[in-house]
Amino acid sequence: MRSSSTRSHALSGTVSAPGDKSISHRAMIFGAMATGTTHVTGLLEGADILSTASVMQALGAKIMKTGVGAYQVEGCGEGGLQTPDVNLDCGNAGTGVRLIMGACAGYKLRATYTGDASLSSRPMNRILDPLREMGAIATAQEGGRLPVTLESDGDLKPLTYTPPVASAQIKSAVLLAAVNTKGVTTITEPIPTRDHTENMLRAFGATIEVTQKNGADVIRLDGPVRLKGTKVNVPGDPSSAAFIIVAALITPGSDVLVENVMMNPTRTGLFDCLTEMGGHVRPTYFRKSGGEVIADIHVKSSKLHGITVPPARAASMIDEYPILAVAASVAKGTTIMDDIAELRVKESDRIKATVALLANNGVDVTELENGIKVVGGEVSGGGLVTTHHDHRIAMSALILGLVADAPVTIDDGAMIATSFPTFFDVMTGLGANISIDKTA
Repeated sequence: MRSSSTRSHALSGTVSAPGDKSISHRAMIFGAMATGTTHVTGLLEGADILSTASVMQALGAKIMKTGVGAYQVEGCGEGGLQTPDVNLDCGNAGTGVRLIMGACAGYKLRATYTGDASLSSRPMNRILDPLREMGAIATAQEGGRLPVTLESDGDLKPLTYTPPVASAQIKSAVLLAAVNTKGVTTITEPIPTRDHTENMLRAFGATIEVTQKNGADVIRLDGPVRLKGTKVNVPGDPSSAAFIIVAALITPGSDVLVENVMMNPTRTGLFDCLTEMGGHVRPTYFRKSGGEVIADIHVKSSKLHGITVPPARAASMIDEYPILAVAASVAKGTTIMDDIAELRVKESDRIKATVALLANNGVDVTELENGIKVVGGEVSGGGLVTTHHDHRIAMSALILGLVADAPVTIDDGAMIATSFPTFFDVMTGLGANISIDKTA
C-alpha cells in the first residue's frame, strides 16, 4: 500500500490518542493468566494486539469483543495456560511474543512461537537466557531468532537478575515467569524502564516491591501470585501521539489538542526533548486512569532548535527517535542522538532506516556508530522511503512530507495498522496532505 504526503497548510483540531500499545498487550496477557473476568476498554485494536489476543485464546483464555475497543477476557485461573494445539503466530508483535514467552514459562506447557519476516529477524535470547536460568528449556534459530520452542515443567526457580540492556520487555518477561514461581525473584535496573508491568501486576492483585539501591531500581516479586480479573481502561499511547505532536510542531500555523495521552515518566522523554528544542508542547488537565496519569497535550507550531539528547533519556523514548529526527530536520542547528544501539534491533535497524529516509529527502544527516546526527534546514523531499515493514519509519516519513518541497513517498503503509490503525483518518482530519495509492 504505497502512500505519500506533501507540504500542508496549518493543522488544526482536537483528536484522541489511540490506546496504548504496551498497556493493551499486557491487558490481554494478564487477563488470560488471571482468575475471573477482566473487562478492558480503550484497547488498541491494531494488528499486534489482535495477534496477542489470538495467541492467548490458543493458550486457553476466552476473549470476547463487547464494543469498540471493549473486550471481556475470561482467564485460565487455577487451571493455568495450556499447551496449544497449534504454533503461536505472534505476527509482528515484538512486545507480545516476549511477554507471552515469559508468562508461559511459569506453566507446565510446551509451545512453538512464530512470527512474520520482521519479527523473525529480531533477537530473542535476551528473553530466553534468563528464562533458561529459571529452568525453562528453549530452542531457537541461529542468533536466538524465531521460530522458538519453549518448554517448562511449571516448577521454575526464582532468579536474581540484572538485564544486560535497559529493556522493559526483559524485565516483564522475567516478572511474568515469576508470577508462578515459588520464591523471591529480584530484578535490578541501573537505568529504569517503563513500569507498566509493575503497575498492572498491582492492579491484578499482586504485591510487588520497588526500592532504590546505588541509583538503581530493585524490583522484587514473591511468588507464586494468584492474579485476579479486574477492569482495565487503556490510556492513550504517547508513542502514537508523538506523530501528531511533531506534525503540529513543524507545520506552520498549526494548533492541535491531543487528548487522553499517558504521561508515565518512563514514556515521556520525547516530550522533554521537544520542549527543550523550543516546542510549544503543553500538557493540561492531568488525571488518573487505570493506574496511569494521563493528560491532554496542547501543541502549536514552533521554531525549533537542535539539541544533544542525553543518552540516559533513551529508555523513556526508545520508539520515538525516528520522529524526533524528523523534528530535527527542520530545527535550527544540529541535533545529536547517540548511544541508541537498541534501535538496531527493532522492527528494522531504525538507525539505518531513519538516516536513509532523511537522506533520500534532502536532509543533512549522518549515521554515527550507534546514533544519528541531523543538521536542520530545508527538506527537499521527492524521495521514495523503504520502510522495511516498520510502522514507525513509515509514519515518520509521511510526517516529514508535510514540510517537504516535493512529495515524500513510502513503499508500503499497510503495517501502520499494527500500532495506529486510524493514522490516515486522524492526520487527514487535521488537514494533513497524506494520500494512499490503492492501485500501487
